[in-house]
Amino acid sequence: MKHILFLADRNILIDQTIQQDFAPFGEVMHKIRNRKVERRYEIYLSLYQAVTGNAEWKQIYRQFPPDFFDLVVIDECHRGSAAEDSAWREVLDYFDQATHLGLTATPKEKRAAKGETLIEDPEYNLKYFGNPIYTYSLRQGIEDGFLAPYKVIRIVTDADALGYTPEKGKVDKDGQLVEQRQYNTKDFDRTLILTKRTELVARRVWEYLQATDPMAKTIVFCDDQPHAERMRQSLVNLIPEAAKNRRYVVRITGDDKEGQAQLGYFIDNDEPYPVIATTSRLLSTGVDAKTCKLIVLDQSINSMTQFKQILGRGTRIREDYGKLYFTIMNFKNATRLFQDPEFDGEPVTVHEPRPDESVVPPEETVALDEAGNVQEGARPRDEVDLEASTEEVTATTEVREPEARPRYTIEDVRVRTAVERSQYLDANGRLITEDYRAPLKDQMRKTLRREFASLDDFLRRWSSAERKQAVLDELAGQGVPLAALRQAVPDGEALDVFDLVAHIAFDQPPLSRRERADNVRKRNYFGKYGEDARAVLDALLDKYADHGIADIEDPRVLELPPFDGIGSKTQIRRGIFGGSDKFSEALTELEQMLYQDSA
Repeated sequence: MKHILFLADRNILIDQTIQQDFAPFGEVMHKIRNRKVERRYEIYLSLYQAVTGNAEWKQIYRQFPPDFFDLVVIDECHRGSAAEDSAWREVLDYFDQATHLGLTATPKEKRAAKGETLIEDPEYNLKYFGNPIYTYSLRQGIEDGFLAPYKVIRIVTDADALGYTPEKGKVDKDGQLVEQRQYNTKDFDRTLILTKRTELVARRVWEYLQATDPMAKTIVFCDDQPHAERMRQSLVNLIPEAAKNRRYVVRITGDDKEGQAQLGYFIDNDEPYPVIATTSRLLSTGVDAKTCKLIVLDQSINSMTQFKQILGRGTRIREDYGKLYFTIMNFKNATRLFQDPEFDGEPVTVHEPRPDESVVPPEETVALDEAGNVQEGARPRDEVDLEASTEEVTATTEVREPEARPRYTIEDVRVRTAVERSQYLDANGRLITEDYRAPLKDQMRKTLRREFASLDDFLRRWSSAERKQAVLDELAGQGVPLAALRQAVPDGEALDVFDLVAHIAFDQPPLSRRERADNVRKRNYFGKYGEDARAVLDALLDKYADHGIADIEDPRVLELPPFDGIGSKTQIRRGIFGGSDKFSEALTELEQMLYQDSA
């Protein structure tokens, strides 16, 4: 193998490769810059942007013969340069006689199920490169002692748990009339800015650093560039050292050249400053911050690819710098993705502190000796390095998403910690809840008891509701959405809304949805139906056990697997059950059987 080409779309990926992994190659290695081609080297490293362009004179990759390179290495290949409509695909096509090797920590992403938040699946890297020829999982890396295990601290604010609905006539700090509706986590820091929520996040981050290591390298991931700046300012206001040293906390985003200039210092193992970097997407992929000890997620993340890439910023072990593990502090429920089957490396500790409790996880729950968290898939034109030094590209640009709604900033709404939980993983990898307290549980109880005068009143209204979604909508209108109910009790995700209300408001022992579904099966309720009808009802019970009552009441459920394998909606309702009315009667009877023991 005589000539190798290494391609990337961010300057930092090229530079850190030269300085670290490829350092032994020394003088036989060359970075292409200033639109100049030299053919006396064996290894060439280049940004796509440095060898391509709309103008023909910028397409300097054509100055190499098509058969010049024996191997082309595409770094972070999940980012889309191999996509058929990519502007940079032409480089790969030109050197098609070489072996193409794609490198990525995230070659595949689970596609969102119907009805869930859309996740763009970057399957173009699989289409181009084929299935991975070698995989080294996060779990295996941790077990081998090559990658760092991690702890998780989960903090939920009352605004995130219950949402925020402004009173009629509420104006923000700029005098804008705030639209009256319920705002929740996906709105915060995008459509609606709660200043005191940002301050709470900054306070808990600094509390952790004070209690552990105030000089621990930290990355705070925010929703966008303005959010990263607000977070930077909130941290500066809190940290005495930051007031004296402007490099203690910096914002490193695509629109901040001063912050970008600090990136090299931040990832340098021997440079103490900057200590804290706030960012949105610039540090999420490929940047090798080996000594990073704390990753803060105050960003809404729906992509497994993005989630894994962010976690990758902290996974290196550096014993010589005292880094044997790292910590993830989560404020926007991104760590729910740990439960996804696509995730392959569980945390050693999960800790949700009480409002009056230290944010630092208790050491006794940590098993370090034995153990030792642009939408991804966007095309390269949407997330590119635009190095502005003459011909070469040197600074990264991030895409600012268009704002469909006005952005409101509210400074006088108090925000508190809502959920308090400590968890750990047992020897079998099961998540064990050690302690769970919700300060807002009493508030929910009062609201529910205003809505339902007694347990009998609740049971009567639940039984009389033709469809239970109406009760869910009614509760949400009273400021107690299903998500908040689930946050208020241990393992709330496994409970039916019926059990959540009865337990929180009236201290009734709850059953899980799975237990209720199993109880129905034990009664041989399906015996009076034909084989196909039994299959449909059994599948509905599984849907209920997995997701809840609202799912089986949704008419679209019959379009999903496994129902689509039984027949169309019309075939199921008319052909199997004898008509829509008969199907509706069967569904109502199924619901009655689910709650029979509680009526």
